[in-house]
Amino acid sequence: MHSILKYLGTVAAVFLTVNLVPGITHTGGWVTILLVAIVWSVITIVIRPILSILTLPITIITFGLFSLVLNAFLFYAMSWIVPGFAVAGFWPALIGAVALSIFAWLIHKIL
Repeated sequence: MHSILKYLGTVAAVFLTVNLVPGITHTGGWVTILLVAIVWSVITIVIRPILSILTLPITIITFGLFSLVLNAFLFYAMSWIVPGFAVAGFWPALIGAVALSIFAWLIHKIL
């Protein structure tokens, strides 16, 4: 039950991010949002820890700012994986990744 609530919180965070951040679009309605939430969950569980370890020296040199770039890249990579989800460039990806992280954190704290 807990994992279902976390997933629904991620869905809500994706919905807020897609509707509030300019430069991020989706077609296909709720199906696309559900797919984006699944892909983002898999990326954060599987791919991000591996890339975080690999880019640890750069992250240390930049005092942690490279982790924002890594999250933006992973957010932009979702547009390659999920059909109907589009990110217009680096800045919308960066703002979208930060917004998604903040929204997901807030929603998960509330739940």
